Amino acid sequence: MADHAELLESALDALGEGVALADMDGRLAFWNGAAEGITGWKAGEVVERRVRQVLDSLVVGGAPQWIRHSSRVVEDEHGSPIPMRHKLGHEFPVVAHVLELRDYLGIRIGTGVLFHPAEKIDALPIGETSRDSKVGESRMQLEERLARMHEDFRQEDSPLGVLWVAVDQGPELRRSHGARACQAMLETVERTLATGLKPAEEIGRWGDQEFLILSHERSAGALADHAQRLTGLARTAEFRWWGDRISLTVSIGAAQAEPGENLCALLERAQAGMLASIRAGGNHITAARRNR
Repeated sequence: MADHAELLESALDALGEGVALADMDGRLAFWNGAAEGITGWKAGEVVERRVRQVLDSLVVGGAPQWIRHSSRVVEDEHGSPIPMRHKLGHEFPVVAHVLELRDYLGIRIGTGVLFHPAEKIDALPIGETSRDSKVGESRMQLEERLARMHEDFRQEDSPLGVLWVAVDQGPELRRSHGARACQAMLETVERTLATGLKPAEEIGRWGDQEFLILSHERSAGALADHAQRLTGLARTAEFRWWGDRISLTVSIGAAQAEPGENLCALLERAQAGMLASIRAGGNHITAARRNR
């Protein structure tokens, strides 16, 4: 039978609100699943760290900003809105409640924080994913790489381009030949496109039938040219299923990161470009410009 601590952790993990518990030494001792989902930070990345260090990563303006906002919680039963930064860079407000934790004798043993988004989070756009998809874990790894590359772009002006790739025949192949055929086709396309990548570029699944390519091309024009070469390469993919040779093409949206643009906006541009390429009939690339 589970002990009381395990039962308590399970109950806190089932909550829809983020829960963070800190001990008397100011180190995080617990970080539930909702806190991971809201912030993008896994428990293993924050537990045992000093609360102030975590706040410097999470809160826009760092720990001093948190202290100014959270000081009002005592007076406001609805909590205090605090500007938070997701691990992947986009910002959103959360409502937080700070609680003093005491034992049965009334002795203070730590601090608890409950928090939830004050509005719908501007989450990163991703491709459609079915309930039985195996894409989730690999996409998380790609998200982490994307976040690092975007931070390098923001801090060091390291070039970053994103190509959002959809296989034009994916939906029809799934309907006509089934999920296994579609999966085999996507693996073929991914291997084919990977042969055309440049050093340090990376490709990964971004949905059941879509890919993301992370590039270091130095201009929007160079990124579009690279995408054009990849569309040609995709047409060479040799795919057969039960004797049928199926010709493949891809639609690509190309977006070059620009100063002052957050990661969510960059991906939205790439996705819009991919959809425009599909509407153009497929086998097409669209360089998605930023609206001014």
